[in-house]
Amino acid sequence: MAWMAWTWPTAAFFVTIGSLLVLMTVLAVARPEVPRVGILRIETTRG
Repeated sequence: MAWMAWTWPTAAFFVTIGSLLVLMTVLAVARPEVPRVGILRIETTRG
């Protein structure tokens, strides 16, 4: 990976994004989405 200059801030950014994606996946499995009816009477979910 010599073509990209990896610095600590760059690595921290990608690790943070990856960690947030894993956290959201775990939360979605632990607490499944429940469809709700919004203001416009359209059934919606979090996603």
